[in-house]
Amino acid sequence: MSHRVIAPWARIDHVWHPHVLLGWDHNGTLTEVNLAPTAQDRIALPYLAGPVMPGMPNLHSHAFQSAMAGLTEYRGQAQDSFWSWRDLMYRFAAKLQPEHIAAIAHWLYIQMLKAGYTSVCEFHYVHHQSDGTPYACSSTLAHAVMQAAQQSGIGITLLPVLYQYSGFGAQAPRADQERFLNSPDQLLQILLELQKDFPANAQRAYGVAPHSLRAVSPESLQQMVQLMDAHFPNSPIHIHIAEQMAEVNACMAQHQQRPVEWLLNQFDVDQRWCLVHATHLNSSEIRRTAASGAVAGLCLTTEANLGDGLFPAQAYLAAHGRIGVGSDSHIAVDWRAELRLLEYGQRLIHQQRNVLCSEQQPSVADYLFDACVSGGAQASGRAINGLYVGQQADFLVLNTDDVILAEHTPETWLSALVFNERAGSLAIRDVYVAGCPVIKQGRHAHEDEAWHNYRNSLNHLLQND
Repeated sequence: MSHRVIAPWARIDHVWHPHVLLGWDHNGTLTEVNLAPTAQDRIALPYLAGPVMPGMPNLHSHAFQSAMAGLTEYRGQAQDSFWSWRDLMYRFAAKLQPEHIAAIAHWLYIQMLKAGYTSVCEFHYVHHQSDGTPYACSSTLAHAVMQAAQQSGIGITLLPVLYQYSGFGAQAPRADQERFLNSPDQLLQILLELQKDFPANAQRAYGVAPHSLRAVSPESLQQMVQLMDAHFPNSPIHIHIAEQMAEVNACMAQHQQRPVEWLLNQFDVDQRWCLVHATHLNSSEIRRTAASGAVAGLCLTTEANLGDGLFPAQAYLAAHGRIGVGSDSHIAVDWRAELRLLEYGQRLIHQQRNVLCSEQQPSVADYLFDACVSGGAQASGRAINGLYVGQQADFLVLNTDDVILAEHTPETWLSALVFNERAGSLAIRDVYVAGCPVIKQGRHAHEDEAWHNYRNSLNHLLQND
């Protein structure tokens, strides 16, 4: 069965067009994007309720961390940092059971959809029981995440995480890291198990995530890449890298090279790679990363929350580097907040306004939105790069009567979305994933049930804190 509708306006190839016919097949793949539908089609076909724009891919998520929001915002030692935050996160992760993982992810993914994220790359690294003992089925917790994605309707690229060591030089893991540990062979087993119940299709894909250079050895990283080449060819590879200066300095001490420099020298980094954070790059790394075709995975609200630093976005984009955004620890679940902070950080550094744009696209919001849809799609390894034939029918329907969009024209719709925050706004009215309406007038069909289960899980997890 095919579906055909008319969008009163649609953002196609970076431009808003009126009266666009969109058609998709039973798999949710766009088969028709017609900028000049016939008069008969414009009369006979149903109209969507507002302007249509592509959904935003979320390229970096640790779903369980969304239940921690607000729990670490106090000074626990003389100087708090990412590393002290990590200790608190490990304490929280130690309590998680499969039912908690499922409930937290389900509620989070509904919130992502409501915000206009239509797909997620889940960087999943809690694999075992609390004491590190493997579950009888090694994919138990990953299975819970995939079930949550299926129930919510969000598209997903699951990235099981390879984690082996506590620091550079293959330092022995800490006791509170036991839940994360796997060998490359064990990680492949998780992926093969998942494929049986959740086979890859237009809605879901698989990749791998070596956690960081400090958590894997060069040999195990090479083995993991080779296993993926054999069993999941061309699948995405995501890695945390150069997020904090402590990591950069430790890499220098171990390898006499900076993290991104070392990775580029040792591996054939190309378009399948996503370098998550990549906050601390020198000029050579900026140039080489941009030339590699890899995506820099930026998580601005989390990076600000953790005090990581500011990504050199102006220089990187000037070098034609590719970017996407993610909500990471989910202290904010809103791609608009990520784009806004990305631009505002550069304004503060350079003491200028409207920094991240180009001569061809002087609108900051339009420029960053288009770049992050494209980069996020690449990082996902799925066909979700905008409203084109052959891509998935993932799109947002805007409410032009909303307080932040009222009386705006197409030329400023995206600018108003990104740079205008107002209480009570419901600017994103409906959300479609693979042609299915998963959000209708700001609501998800399973929202009340998901909220109930999430709240019960949160009550259990926090009752001793």
